[in-house]
Amino acid sequence: MPVHREDQQRAFDGTGTVMTDLGQGELARLLRERYGLAATSVESVARGQATVNYQVWADETAYFVKHYQAGCDIDAEREAIGQSERAGRHGLPVAPVCRTTEGETIARDGSLVVSVWHWVDGEVVSTGLTPAQQHAAGSALGRIHRLFADQPESHRPAPHVQQWLAADAEALRARVDDLLGTIAARDRMDEFDRTARRTLTERRAALDQLPDLLAGLPELSTQVLHGDYSAVNLLFQGDQLAAVLDFRPPEPFLPAYELGRIAFDPRTVCLRDDWRDSALTLVEAYLHTNPDAAARDVTACARVAAIQLLTSLYGIKEHYRSSGLLQDDLDRFWEQRHRTATTLLEHLPELEHALNTLTGHHGKCHDTGR
Repeated sequence: MPVHREDQQRAFDGTGTVMTDLGQGELARLLRERYGLAATSVESVARGQATVNYQVWADETAYFVKHYQAGCDIDAEREAIGQSERAGRHGLPVAPVCRTTEGETIARDGSLVVSVWHWVDGEVVSTGLTPAQQHAAGSALGRIHRLFADQPESHRPAPHVQQWLAADAEALRARVDDLLGTIAARDRMDEFDRTARRTLTERRAALDQLPDLLAGLPELSTQVLHGDYSAVNLLFQGDQLAAVLDFRPPEPFLPAYELGRIAFDPRTVCLRDDWRDSALTLVEAYLHTNPDAAARDVTACARVAAIQLLTSLYGIKEHYRSSGLLQDDLDRFWEQRHRTATTLLEHLPELEHALNTLTGHHGKCHDTGR
């Protein structure tokens, strides 16, 4: 299933603790021996929850280094890098991966496992995508979906879809109640505890809508996706998309999921007054570069986004069960995701009407699945 993945100076080792000078020395040695890079600077980059990242300077050139944590599926990561390279060969803006002297995309030295990429200048937009940035993001996603639709894996079964469609409101309520119990048992509640108690109580009530939301879905298409197409994996230079980052392995899932996730990104919905028009701008750009998209997938993308947000406790469960690498960011993101779920549920009828109208105006958009 697609994964759910700002500016703090921290360096971590594979367990999430501060990397020592010795650890950075080991990284420099690996880069020298396996890549032929003489590192003159190794600095942490506080970006992402799945890997520990660094900017490395060598021979007056900047590189981006991903340090994979213990337990990471390295074979899957190699496949993900292959997806990025495939997109790059077809003209998508991606960060070029560097290969080792043996031609490998990932290097392992004991517990130290890394991939190395050419540094791409750009910024992750954390204040909501502008309409122009939405257009660029939608256009790139359409190209990715059109390209990956022909992969053999796109025609394989998508078992995670049935799991996603079988979301159980009662089981989700039990998880919410468990978190509420944890908060209630605390001797003293802090500001986030109070926010968590309020938002979880609201979420518990909103789960009453889940069965009808699922029942209202059409039969949706599946294919290989980017896998984690979100604002944190898009680098912009102004309004221009500089790079699409962090492709995932080629596993089929719902195009409606990936389209809705970026069109109604929580940062955009929460932080921009023009979020509805902006979302439609993204979808229109997506249709322009992916004219074979099924109309029902496009029309359903807001509903799919609402269901995903409603059924996800990402961020808050990490706060109380297993802290993420950048938990302060996850705390803030939980609040934004919760507000976005509430907003989408409130505006769902008008959003679906607007999306249906948009697909109707787009002559090549059709209703047959791949």
